[in-house]
Amino acid sequence: MATIALTSGEPAGIGPELCIAAARKFRGAKLVVVGDRSLLKGCPRIEHVPLAARRKAGRLDPANSRYVLALLDRAVAGCLAGEYDAMVTAPVHKGVINDAGIAFTGHTEYLAAKARAPHVVMMLVGGGLRVALATTHLPLAEVPRAITRESLLATLRVVHRDLRRRFGIRRPRILVAGLNPHSGESGHLGSEERETIAPAIADARRLGIAVQGPIPADTLFVPARLKGADCALALYHDQGLPVLKYASFGRGVNVTLGLPFVRTSVDHGTALEIAGQGRADAGSLLEALKLARRLASTA
Repeated sequence: MATIALTSGEPAGIGPELCIAAARKFRGAKLVVVGDRSLLKGCPRIEHVPLAARRKAGRLDPANSRYVLALLDRAVAGCLAGEYDAMVTAPVHKGVINDAGIAFTGHTEYLAAKARAPHVVMMLVGGGLRVALATTHLPLAEVPRAITRESLLATLRVVHRDLRRRFGIRRPRILVAGLNPHSGESGHLGSEERETIAPAIADARRLGIAVQGPIPADTLFVPARLKGADCALALYHDQGLPVLKYASFGRGVNVTLGLPFVRTSVDHGTALEIAGQGRADAGSLLEALKLARRLASTA
């Protein structure tokens, strides 16, 4: 039976109460919830990490930012040591971590650095879709120069490898979105498709990866096209995730590809406005735990 570490996330948000609710319902793996035991009463197995400051539901406190990162550090260390077979993360609040003077862009980037993974990819799963991202938490103005032929090829290689290794898809079929409207309209609306994206796709094909594109993003997600694909690769955060979240919000799962261990997460944030009120829906966290359990069995 797999052992899964569940980090309880931002203490002022809904993470702790989601962990309690999920621990009561989740079956089929050993679950260890990582966090301050005072926030996790009712969880059968707790890896205690003490809060830095008293927690008040709904009120962020930068003093607890290092506590939040300590939860991740503990889970990563356990996964790398073979103590845990997978880790699942409740939501954190990027803003308050940065307010504490800590450079932090998100779970994906932080875990990659801790695990020394050379290239990781954020992918969301839900509503019958798998949507991976070529870039993650970047201002939109920085996206075009962040997409290079080399980085896009590295992303395609990671997606291809982990869809085979983790998801058991023998020959994954990947669709790649264009960056510009109409995929650049033959260069009249941008040159990235011709100069960067299409050459990276050609490189991937030479490596035996089944990939098509660049495809205009406004038609990439139509059912007839997706029917023949295993994953869509969007080039930036808000190009792909609105579609995925429309199809599955509250039941979607975030998966980090390219790590040396399984990591999944919820598809939502800390929901400070309802924290501590007993209104939080643990559906996405339960789906994240179920997927982590399944992926851990193929690791």
